[in-house]
Formats: sequence, structure tokens, C-alpha cells
Amino acid sequence: MMAFSSDEYRYDPPDQLANRPPFRRLRGYAFDPSLSIRLETAAINHAVFEIPWERYLKPGPRGEYVEVIDYDPASACWYEPVDLNATNLLAQDGLAPSEGNPQFHQQMVYAVAMNTINHFEQALGRQVLWSPQTNPEAESGQRDSFVRTLRIYPHALRAANAYYSPEKKALLFGYFQGQTGTVFSCLSQDIVAHETTHALLDGMHRRYVEDNHPDTLAFHEAFADLVALFQHFTFPEVLRHQIARTRGDLETQSLLGELAQQFGEATGRYGALRNAIGEPDRDGKWKLVVPNPDRLRDATEPHERGSILVAAMFSAFLAIYKVRTKGIIALASAGSGILPQGALHPNLVDALANEATRAAHHFLSMCIRALDYCPPFDITYGDYLRALITADYDMVSNDRYGYRVALIESFRRWGIIPQGLKTLSEEQLRWPYARLEYEDSDGMQWNALAALAVELKDLISASLYLQDREKVFNHLTEARLKAHEYLRGVLEENMTLQRENFMKVTGLNMNRDAGLPGLSFRPSGLPSFEVHSVLPTLRVTPDGQIMKQLIISMTQRLKDMPIDPEIPANGTFDFRGGSTLIFDMEGESPTLRYAITRPINDAARLAAIQTYRQTRLGQGLSLRETYFGDTTALRAAEPFCMLHGEN
Repeated sequence: MMAFSSDEYRYDPPDQLANRPPFRRLRGYAFDPSLSIRLETAAINHAVFEIPWERYLKPGPRGEYVEVIDYDPASACWYEPVDLNATNLLAQDGLAPSEGNPQFHQQMVYAVAMNTINHFEQALGRQVLWSPQTNPEAESGQRDSFVRTLRIYPHALRAANAYYSPEKKALLFGYFQGQTGTVFSCLSQDIVAHETTHALLDGMHRRYVEDNHPDTLAFHEAFADLVALFQHFTFPEVLRHQIARTRGDLETQSLLGELAQQFGEATGRYGALRNAIGEPDRDGKWKLVVPNPDRLRDATEPHERGSILVAAMFSAFLAIYKVRTKGIIALASAGSGILPQGALHPNLVDALANEATRAAHHFLSMCIRALDYCPPFDITYGDYLRALITADYDMVSNDRYGYRVALIESFRRWGIIPQGLKTLSEEQLRWPYARLEYEDSDGMQWNALAALAVELKDLISASLYLQDREKVFNHLTEARLKAHEYLRGVLEENMTLQRENFMKVTGLNMNRDAGLPGLSFRPSGLPSFEVHSVLPTLRVTPDGQIMKQLIISMTQRLKDMPIDPEIPANGTFDFRGGSTLIFDMEGESPTLRYAITRPINDAARLAAIQTYRQTRLGQGLSLRETYFGDTTALRAAEPFCMLHGEN
């Protein structure tokens, strides 16, 4: 995490860096306040978050990535911002957890948001950027402006609601009166992590909020839940307590697999808002959910459908946990596999907890890293499975614990099967290597896409050494413009082989007589296209190897396609084509490794989106069983408000 680069801030000189604390310790709730008034869980619910140190953190808190603005519109009240650099707070790991102290609320949302951001940066191998502010009226190449901080409003509304706003670049948390007192969504670690993840995912893939098929919004919800769930395993005291209580059997009901306990109970549910592997029956008794491959086919509501992806991922994690702890259990049970009656020995609890932490951290990193291997829009669960397998193979080719096998088996049991594959083997699931055709140019083998990576190499390499995120954003914006101009220049020349090869790899249509309704053209007669993002990554594999990759996404759109060609009054949408290109940047000659493509001329995909949108016309985005309850149709600019709240 880096400090501001504006005149108000400066970077530390080397002597200051050497003496800088490695992290800031802040107290908070491991789950939510309700567990602090239960005798069984009171001792473990107060956790200490260790987040990257920001020396120039201002009151709010206001730092490099987030700024907390504590205005309560319902009460017309500003709450005094907390100063986490105050000596008395530094000496005691911040404020003590308190439901009634607004300054602690500010500390809580800052700590959880920064903890989540840190996990993303470690997995991605680069600094995270929020989605930019976009001005569609500006000139091409100048429409996006840098957003330094995500704003967080702990008391934004008096309602059973919390959501990320793409329009405001903000997290808005609500509060409401429950049966036992006021419930603050900003005090739930799960809810804050969930909403922060929405913002981070939107910063990486802005098109994922487009509701073009059943998996799109469901994936956003499921992915946010997965990040919150796997972060449970970063709290040592909680983990040891729950492993001791369940005697090491994480397939039984535990806090580790539940989300937002207080919120769920306060809104009339039997227990937690959601559970990864279980659910209450008609009598309110918790039971393990049995995988049903037909469930995905029938699930249409985003959270119901999202729960299937969560269950598939968490079931794979539990399978790996069993593999990693098999030897420990065998030693503790004299080879029988059945632990003796009574409390587990503390050393055994520690050993099981260590293995659970390692497995959960690996799964969390897998989930985040796979985002770089996904298409730039219209993601499906099958795409995500393939991205998980491919990204993990690139990072850890020797899968000695069977993480990828566990994922494949679990996804198959839950009915998540990518289309077009003959088998569900690891080799079939990995994205195929891209095939580029080269031509002789002055006696040299040459390809436009391979040459593009060479053209960008110096620019994107320089961005990896920049500390200031705004400079990184500007460098990458320059790289996008350079990539677009370079490719446009190549494609406007009459180079048939290069144009055909480019279209085959990227899925774009660059023919002057494309014949696609809704496709726009440049004055030269070449169809328009967009270099959507250029992202360099620098990752270190477990065996110490450095992976240097360049990820470029290119898109094209057909504007104003009718939802129902026979009923124009039903409205229009933009249909997109394009691809995610992943280059290996090793050596002097970068190579294109993968091309994850959605062709713009895919008539079948267009028809499927039209059919899906027709079925949604009556629903809009007014979905009953959502994250927090009833919703009514709201503007498409606030999809997460529509998913998460009551109007």
C-alpha cells in the first residue's frame, strides 16, 4: 500500500522506510456484535486486523485507497472522524469494539476494507484500481478519469440495506431497528468485506454488472461471498475455537461457513444470512446440503444461483482440508481415523487450524487470481471454472494436494459444466494455448499481436516500478491508447493475413464490409473497437519463479440491439464481442499464451441474450429473495442497491 503523491503527502525517505511499522493493528469484530453477547463466542469475536501501514493516514480515516465519510442523512448529523494516528489509539490497537461509538464504526469499515484490498493485491501481483469516472461526452482516450479513493459511508441510510454504488464509487451501509436493538451493517465483517469485493471486482471488470444471462449478477454475488468466507480463516482465535467445537469436522455447522449472523437473525431468518454448505429445514434444524446437479438449471434468482457457486467452491475447500489433515487425524487416532471422545488436545487443534488456514489462503488466492483469466464480459460459471484451473496451473503446475481435482469434482457434483467440452479433465478445462500465424516481413517472422506486446513492453514495465497509483493509472491509459493506435494502423493497411489472424484470435470483426447491424465505423472505413484494459502483473510462484504477464482486453459492440425484434418498444441493449489476451513477458520476445474469446458475430449468443432479457422484462431487477430482502426496480446505474436492499 502506498501513500498519497499529492502536495499534501510525500513518500518516506529510505531511513524512514527502514523504521516504519510493517502494519497497523486495529481492533474489530471477527463477525458482528451479536456474537460478543453470547458466552460461547464472546472471547473470540474481538479480532485484531493487521493492515498495511499508511503513515500519512488522515482523520476519517482517509488514506490512499479509501476515505470514510460519516454523515448520517436520516439524522442530519456529521460524526467526528476518528484519528487512528492519535497516540492513545496507536498504543491500544485502535478503539475498543463498540456498537454505540460512531468512531469505532469508522475504524471497523476501514480495517476490513483495507484487509480485503491487501488480499487482492497479494493475489494479483499489482496495485488495485477503482473503476474510473467516465464522461461519455469527452474525446476518445480522455473519457476515463482516475478515482483515488473509494468512499465509505458507515451510516448512509436508515434501512436494512448495504451496497456498492458504481455511480458514486462508494460503499453505503445502512442501519435499522432489530428485535434486540439497532443493527449496523457496517459492523459486520462479512458485509463490509462483501461490499468491498464488489467495488474491487468492478474495478477489474466493469462489464460484469450487465445482466445478459443468469450467471452475471449471480457471479458478482457469489464471488463477494467467497472472499468474505475465506477471510474467516485469517483469524487464528476464531479458527481454533471453531475447530475445537466441531472436533475438526468443518462439514458440521460452524461460524466459518456462515455469513452475517446478526443481520440474518434481525431480518427474520433462522440464523445467518447465508451458509456455504448447509441450511435450516422446515423445523429450523441445520442440515448439510446434498449436491444436486439439477439445482443450477432451476435457479434463476442471483443469490440462489450464487449460493451454488459458493457451495461448489467451499465443498472443494473442505475436500482439500480433509486431504491435508488426513495424516494428522491418523496420528491422533492411532490409525483408526476416528478421534477419541472428549476435548481435542490444543496441539491437535493448532495443527488442524494451520492446515485449514493454508488451504483457505490458497483458495482465496485462486479465486482472486482467476479473474485475470476470465472474459471481459458475460462471464459464466463454466468460464470461471476454466479460469480457476488455468490460473492455478500456471502458478503451481505440481498440484500435489489435488486442489484442481477437488474443484473439478465439486463443480461437476453441483452441475457446473462448461459448454463445448468433451470431458471434465484438467487438460480439457485449461484454456488452450493461442495459435498465432506469422508471416515473413523483410525476412523476419512477424505477427501484429506479438509485435504489440513488444511495443508496450517498456511502458508497462515502467508502471510496475511506480508507487503512485494515479501515475500507474495514467501509464496504463497511455498503454491502452498506444495499443489501440498501433493495432488500428496495422489493420488499416491492406494486410489480409494479419486482419484474418487478428479477427480469429480476438473475436472482433474488422472487415470494412462487416454487415453487422449496430457496428460503428471509423472515418477510414475500419470498424471501431476498444482496447478496454492493459494490465501488467508480477507474481512469485511457490517455488520462487517470477511470472511476468501482460493482460489486454479488447472489445467491440453492436449498439442498440433490440431485446425483442418484433416489439421495438421493449427497448435495446449493447451486444459485445472481444477477448482477454494473456501474454508471457519473459525474454525479448513476448508470446501470446491465451486468448479467451467471445466472437462479435456469434448469432447464437446474441439470440440467447435476447431471450434472457425478454424473460426479465417483467421482473426488471426487482428480485424478492435478495441479499437483504425485498427490492423494487431501480436504475441500472445502481445494480447492487437493487440486489441488496429494500427501497
